[in-house]
Amino acid sequence: MMQSMAGLARRAGGAVVAAALLLPAGAQAQAQNGLSNLFGGIFSGSNPAPAQPTPGPNGAPTGALPWSGEDGASGHPLMTAAAIREAAGNFNNCVAAMWPDAARRGVTQENFQRFTAGLSPDLRIMDLMDSQPEFTKSIWDYLDILVNDNRLAKGREVLAKYKAQFDATEKATGVDRTIIASIWGIESNYSTQMGDRSVLQSTATLACIGRRQAYFKDEFLSALEILNRGDLRPEQLRGSWAGAFGPTQFMPTAFKRFAVDGDGDGRRDVVDNPTDLIASTANNLKKDGWQPGQTWGYEVVVPQGFNYMLADRAKAMPIAQWEKLGLKRPNNQPFPQPAEKAYLLAPAGAQGPGFLMLQNYRVIMKYNPAEAYALAIGHFADRLRGGQPFVQPWPRQERELSRTERLEMQQLLAQRGFYKGTPDGQFGGMTREALRNFQASIGAPADGFASSDVLDRLRGR
Repeated sequence: MMQSMAGLARRAGGAVVAAALLLPAGAQAQAQNGLSNLFGGIFSGSNPAPAQPTPGPNGAPTGALPWSGEDGASGHPLMTAAAIREAAGNFNNCVAAMWPDAARRGVTQENFQRFTAGLSPDLRIMDLMDSQPEFTKSIWDYLDILVNDNRLAKGREVLAKYKAQFDATEKATGVDRTIIASIWGIESNYSTQMGDRSVLQSTATLACIGRRQAYFKDEFLSALEILNRGDLRPEQLRGSWAGAFGPTQFMPTAFKRFAVDGDGDGRRDVVDNPTDLIASTANNLKKDGWQPGQTWGYEVVVPQGFNYMLADRAKAMPIAQWEKLGLKRPNNQPFPQPAEKAYLLAPAGAQGPGFLMLQNYRVIMKYNPAEAYALAIGHFADRLRGGQPFVQPWPRQERELSRTERLEMQQLLAQRGFYKGTPDGQFGGMTREALRNFQASIGAPADGFASSDVLDRLRGR
């Protein structure tokens, strides 16, 4: 589901999942599935409302904030207030002009007119699309919010209630049921927070207005195909501002690729049919390369003085080799398959726990390319199987840098010749590499962790 546009749409609250540092290079241009309601609350510092607002006549939720009327924060020419107003004025013509493309996809003229009649742009999406939160959550706060006792209890209820469906799907695909249940729980809090905007209206708005029109044109046309085929009804096709819908947050194009008719009723209903939902989510993971019988990764204790330049997704090696370098599981538990290849992730640097990540972790990151998200999914699944919380403490004394401070850090790294990108306050692999190289140059642990201490060192303090 997550093959493109990470951090733009999957959680409509913004691209920086947990700490922006945890996103890989390019992730802000790829994410697409849900978490929209939940993360809108996380990033603003408020709690998500459990109830869904009632949709208004144009598909936007009643009481939704209006468009600010301001230029977008991205600075893109199509996100200026003047460009948005001009495109909005041409919205009806833009939608009508997509009829030939819809016809080529098999959408009937009657259905095209029926489903597009009365569509109007939801310009509030322009603010959401270009939002750049000043503050983000740390990975430990993120995990505290998502992997909690109430959500785990609900997850165990779901696994028991739909045992037959999970049995059949696990047998057919080899995908671990607890991973599917984790995605369901974290994406929508088990169907209680799926988004309240019309997918058709949202994708039509984004197809005609703003900086990603070509991408969202495909999503809009795919949404029309879903309705034309009868898999879902218009009232079911509701979700995030960017068009992700259902309990595990499919984008329309992802639905086309991965949705399956699990119970043979002729419809692929990933919204209200648990059999189709479970089967389709598993099919997504299977097609993305899920390895049956393999876990996602292991918490590891990293020894003092370790060379954190090895903590890189591109530097995978057999677990046995990592053991020779001194990495161990907490309490000296053995690794079941020492020949498996893994890479080291140290999301909180030398001050926090390390993790050896296997192929299935990479598969979860295809679903959503944010390291914090994938770690939460894997850990949630372990807990559903009866596993314990992570053993090692997080550096909770550390505060997350503000966006202004992250931008300053990139600028200072660039001035010293370590950062080659364009400073934007959003951290990915390029920033992490620059931080490592700077830390190595001053004799500090080169763990790539963006702490306030590192910022002070860059400032010369």
